[in-house]
Amino acid sequence: MAVSEQQLAAFADTHLWRIPFDTSPRHLAGPGDGRRVTHGLAAAGWRRTSDPLSPEIVLTSPDHRHHLQFDPQSATSAWWRLRARPTATEPSWYAEFGELVPAELLTSVTDAVIAPPPAEQSDLLRTLQSANWPTDTANAAHSPDGMCQVEQIFIDGSSTTYWQVDVREPGHGTPRGRRIWHAHFDSHTPVHLLNAFIATLADPAPLQRGMSDRTAHYTAAQQPSPLTPQQIVAAHTRRLDAIRTQARSARRQQQTPATTRAPAASPAARPAARR
Repeated sequence: MAVSEQQLAAFADTHLWRIPFDTSPRHLAGPGDGRRVTHGLAAAGWRRTSDPLSPEIVLTSPDHRHHLQFDPQSATSAWWRLRARPTATEPSWYAEFGELVPAELLTSVTDAVIAPPPAEQSDLLRTLQSANWPTDTANAAHSPDGMCQVEQIFIDGSSTTYWQVDVREPGHGTPRGRRIWHAHFDSHTPVHLLNAFIATLADPAPLQRGMSDRTAHYTAAQQPSPLTPQQIVAAHTRRLDAIRTQARSARRQQQTPATTRAPAASPAARPAARR
């Protein structure tokens, strides 16, 4: 499912009339435009497999292993769910995200799903420490404003862990104030997806939002952005072009035979038939 010219034009119409504001910190920037997520997956060949007339959207990868579900009528606090089915060599895994998760954070995960994993993996807590996030324990850190906590949680005292990100109102004790949004990565979620999410979350650079866009909290700081609406739309288009190129390259590699057949012997090389 490619992104049509009409869909790109609709994205441009949304953003070209909006004055962009630099919004920080990232965890309070608000959801932004979810088409950053769905357009990227469509450019990579994912298809909608849900009822076109339903508000629920399910996108499925070309190999039918990965599924992204967006459900604005969810009975839980999770509006986005990303699942992977098991294969002969890899287990199933699951991640979910709350309503107000910034689209750019979710996009970092979906982009990592459709891209080859990096050769080296970074340490999540070290990434947060490098961004000046104080550590609470050996397995947890929080944002400088104290409203976002990232924690590695051990299951029943075993070595199996999952990662939880919680953004909450300021408060004291455990839990802190009212939850604003969350992200949950189960114990089998590939590490490079977690790394992509955490690196994007901890990046101090602001996210761009329109003046009237919904933020996650009133304490989010906003100021006019040096970026123009045209630059924001152009960046979205360039990203989709890069994803299409990456997807075509991956398909070509999959179509290339793993082994090359030995060439057939020429007639001159064949032994003469016995008389």
